[in-house]
Amino acid sequence: MTKTNPGNFFEDFTVGQVIDHATPRTITEGDRALYGALYPTRFALPSSAAFAAACGLDPAPVEDLIGFHIAFGKTVPDVSLNAVANLGYAELRFHRPVHTGDTLRTSSEVIGLKENSNGKTGVVYVRSTATNQHGDVAIDWARWVMVNKADHSAPAPETVVPDLAPAVAAEDLVIPAGLDFSNYDFAAAGEPHRWDDYEVGEKIDHVDGVTLTDAEHMMATRLWQNTAKVHFNCEARPDGNRLIYGGHIISMARALSFNGLANAQLIAAINAGAHTAPAFAGDTVYAWSEVLDKAETPAPGVGALRLRLVATKGRDETMTLKGEDGKYAPGVLLDLDLWALCPR
Repeated sequence: MTKTNPGNFFEDFTVGQVIDHATPRTITEGDRALYGALYPTRFALPSSAAFAAACGLDPAPVEDLIGFHIAFGKTVPDVSLNAVANLGYAELRFHRPVHTGDTLRTSSEVIGLKENSNGKTGVVYVRSTATNQHGDVAIDWARWVMVNKADHSAPAPETVVPDLAPAVAAEDLVIPAGLDFSNYDFAAAGEPHRWDDYEVGEKIDHVDGVTLTDAEHMMATRLWQNTAKVHFNCEARPDGNRLIYGGHIISMARALSFNGLANAQLIAAINAGAHTAPAFAGDTVYAWSEVLDKAETPAPGVGALRLRLVATKGRDETMTLKGEDGKYAPGVLLDLDLWALCPR
């Protein structure tokens, strides 16, 4: 009898199945430091305890995506160890800031299944919830992933595709308790641009680029305890390349977006996300954003910007998302739709 974990294959999932994922993870200041070493992030609120306190958040939270990566990593051994690709996200909300000393654990419910026409793979839809040591929900989200079948002759399950919202409604955003931007320090933040200065439809070229390396993306993925084989093992893919974890691209694009969106201090929600092409070591990542919507919030001095954050392989000064055929333009790696909180 084997004692090792081969991971779940498509035929192992059933709609309604609930999986409690192993290895709760306590967040440390080391996570904050390593995140800053791996990504060129400079957002003032998670960087400075004094800045965060002046904005009503004491203790200072870590980067929102640290919590997401840790919570996501818990799901990999059970949901996507045998994945072909992570396909998308929806309805992701940050319910409360995550601090050093918090311990996150994650559970997932299977909410949909759809076998692909080739009979060799299928799409698994899950809703995952990360709670802290008090049992409070920190983050929840839906995602869908293409997973291999172990037995190609296994019968296809009944197709269930969940109805997921195209976006988190502005009124459903969770604003951190105490957040107050009415006395915001724009000099410390690094840019003067307020919520009022952004217009729907505006595009922002974030200019800077970072060339990816195998060492950094593998270190990041291990940091989040993400065990997906394709990120580490050259024999896991026919081309012999280590596929870069999509979350690494998300964090890189978010960090690059500082130049032009330095005051988008907190991510409140991720409405949708698609990893549109693979990334590998040697690729140089750039980013641009488009303002999709704006909303007021009840917090003093706080507005919400709905942003499309796009990561590209190579810089695209035209900031083109899709061609006339409706397909993603060459070089687009990530199409992420999010809500961010910034001063009014």
